[in-house]
Amino acid sequence: MITKEYRILAANGLHARPATSLIRLARQFKSAIHVTKNEKRIPLQSMIGLLSLAIKHGDILLVHIDGEDKLFAATQLDKFFNEDLQNL
Repeated sequence: MITKEYRILAANGLHARPATSLIRLARQFKSAIHVTKNEKRIPLQSMIGLLSLAIKHGDILLVHIDGEDKLFAATQLDKFFNEDLQNL
């Protein structure tokens, strides 16, 4: 299992549009991907779950990735949180 920590730097946090992009990205992988904020853990394929975390600018998320393509998934999620999220 790979666990990564991300601080949300997007000014508007993780609202519906970037959440949709993140879920679409996560669905491309065979690995199980979960997100944890303040000890609430949800599967990344759940839009309602992700939006229920109310992720705002400055929040810290833990992303847990486990499966056969976890290294590739981790690389792509790094790119999403560190680059792509700022432009959505």
